[in-house]
Amino acid sequence: MQRITVEAPGIAGRLREGDSLSISGVCLTALDVDPTFFHADLAQETLDRTSLGALKPGAKVNLELPTAAGSPLGGHVVQGHVDGTGILSALDPVIDSASPGFDLHTTDWILKVRVPEITRKWMVHKGSVAIEGISLTIAGFDGEEITIAILPLTYWRTNLHTLTIGNSVNVEADVLVKLAYAQMHEPKKPEFALTEPWLVANGY
Repeated sequence: MQRITVEAPGIAGRLREGDSLSISGVCLTALDVDPTFFHADLAQETLDRTSLGALKPGAKVNLELPTAAGSPLGGHVVQGHVDGTGILSALDPVIDSASPGFDLHTTDWILKVRVPEITRKWMVHKGSVAIEGISLTIAGFDGEEITIAILPLTYWRTNLHTLTIGNSVNVEADVLVKLAYAQMHEPKKPEFALTEPWLVANGY
């Protein structure tokens, strides 16, 4: 187990010991809460499956409180159950920086992530995926790498603008796609046939 300390003046004051929240897409429990920071313990499963164990002091993380029951959902259902880590392979502005009128703070971005093999069967064109806990839409998938359009607000309000090529990112597939895939691929039960041996065996 490993413990991390998160400085979060805007959120820590709203937490109580034992509250759940998402840290870069990982559902964790707030401990030793202070008005400006809190702690969280990382179980071995979390260290093995996410990028949190590799964080360096001062690294920026995305924080999100859980959506209250009955509240409108602003994106797809994100559980905080990370499936694995992908590799950031590209994050480029849509408009070339040499173009006239280029503004770093208003341009859209193209994000590409090489997703872990276990998640590839759940990547669907125009479907949803969570990267670092951010609810996003898949614009393209070549079998290994997903392409995503990033708005300026998302780029600057999350930790995306602090990442570099080759960084590990947490990937959570859409739970509805996972459930649909499981139903489509579960072993088919043999069709029931009403026979004389079945009737005898069941007391008829």
